[in-house]
Amino acid sequence: MKRGEIYLASLNPKKGDEIGKIRPVLIYQSDMLNTVGHTTTIVIPLSTKLIDDAYPLRYRIEKRQALDHDSDIVIDQIRSIDNQRLTSSAIASLHPYEMDDIDSMVSIVLGIKK
Repeated sequence: MKRGEIYLASLNPKKGDEIGKIRPVLIYQSDMLNTVGHTTTIVIPLSTKLIDDAYPLRYRIEKRQALDHDSDIVIDQIRSIDNQRLTSSAIASLHPYEMDDIDSMVSIVLGIKK
């Protein structure tokens, strides 16, 4: 797997307001971790419940490849999952400029100063 790819993952069981269900997730961690057999992966879930004007909490992407619906990447739901939760091979991938936008939004949400 590579940073910027989208996979399906089982996010159940969920607690409280966490996003659950089987849904697409963006692989967010660095490729350094992806290539060394790390057993967990930092992901950001996607939702087809689109919310306009939700910057910096959501980033809209159009359907592409095997991603069947326009989706919001839900920045404030970033999490680490065990790799066993991934249930597919890559279904789509983001462009580098989209990952740059997401990095900026994650920095805002997490309070990281650049």
